[in-house]
Parts: sequence; C-alpha cells; structure tokens
Amino acid sequence: MPDSLVLSLVLAAMTSSACPPILQNAARLILVTAPTMDAVAGEVRLFERDKPQLPWRLAHAAEPTVLGLKGMGWGGGFAGLARSGEPIKSEGDDRTPAGIFSAGRPFGFESSGPPGYLQIRPDTVCVDDPSSPAYSTIASRAAVGGKTHVEQMGGFSLYRRGLVVDYPSDGLSKSGSCIFIHVWRSRLKGTAGCIALPEPRVAALQRFAEAGAVIAVAPAAALDRFGDCLPPLRD
Repeated sequence: MPDSLVLSLVLAAMTSSACPPILQNAARLILVTAPTMDAVAGEVRLFERDKPQLPWRLAHAAEPTVLGLKGMGWGGGFAGLARSGEPIKSEGDDRTPAGIFSAGRPFGFESSGPPGYLQIRPDTVCVDDPSSPAYSTIASRAAVGGKTHVEQMGGFSLYRRGLVVDYPSDGLSKSGSCIFIHVWRSRLKGTAGCIALPEPRVAALQRFAEAGAVIAVAPAAALDRFGDCLPPLRD
C-alpha cells in the first residue's frame, strides 16, 4: 500500500476519534519510547487486553532498548504527526521509524522456531536498494543478484534472533527498509534504524508476538498525538 494512502487512512481514523485500524483489533502491544526524537536509548513496555474494546494493562514493565544511531524519524504513513523540525524517516538515515506497525515474522540462525519462523542462512540478505523490485524484502543473495545493494543478515550475529517489523516500504518514497527487532551490541550502541535488545528479551518478544502483536514507536511526549489509542506510560 502506498505511503500516501496509509497516511490518509491513519489521519482520517484519528480525526474521527478512532484508533488506526491496525490498532483497533490488537490484543497485544509492544510500546517503544524514548525521551526525544534524537535519543538512542529508549524503553520497551508490553501491554495486553482481553478484547480490543477494553483498556490496555501492563504485561511487562519497562526494559532498556536502543534505537537508531540518530534516534527516530516519523515513518511511512505517519509524517503528518511530525511537528516543526522533527525528522521524517528516509532510507539510510540511521533512524528508527516512529509510528504503529504490525509485528512480522520471527527469525534467527536456528533451524526452527516459533510459528512463521524464518531461518537466516549464510547467504540471507535484506534488500535496502530502492531501485530493486525486492526492496525491503528478505531473500538470498543469489535471488536478488550481485549488483543489488543489500544488508547482510547471514553470519551477522545481531540477527541470530529477531522479529520483522512490518514497516510500509516502497522504493519510490525511499522511506526506509529492513526494519527489525534484533539483538543489540550493547545498551550504548545504536542501530542502523532497528530496535535492539538483549537476546533473552528478543526471545521473549518472539513468544509475546506469536498470537499477533502491534509495535508502537514514538517519543514519550508524542504519545498523545495518537489520541487515546496508546496506554499511558506506567510501571
């Protein structure tokens, strides 16, 4: 779906005091916040609810995470929420996209894992080349060709366990690609635009998302821009 259409749907939903469709039917939420748009260090909280119409309840208290080397940028479909001077996510900017997205497939180096699991093999890559028809997809190097610019996943230890973030990417807008939750280097080292945690916590998020989950990413002070759709920060 083009980013412009996603944005129109999101803003229309918020204008009518409704939550974005992606959130309306969600029963599990991975909420990622940071003090500012440019902060690298952030927090992750988990929330649950029995039915979509009920309030969120805290399922796991705040734990540390790291974001992009340059913090966040408003992601595809959410640029309309940006205030003056706040960055918009673009390809190669080392920023984690802010917005609300679905949790995608779990992945890792092991031969098997949770439902929908994708094994990362030595030749597995993610395409970050906007000119490629395979933009923002995970494939083998052989399948996308040697001239296509890619991010190496196979053999890169940060990808030994993770979750795909279903971020709306298209080569025309160049709004970013290959967004994941993966293992961190340390709590002091940012990413190229992903969300990173210690490996045991990534494993826990894989289990948490098995039944489906939504990922919300935003500066703490910007949560109210989503109306009452997201829970307040509390532990």
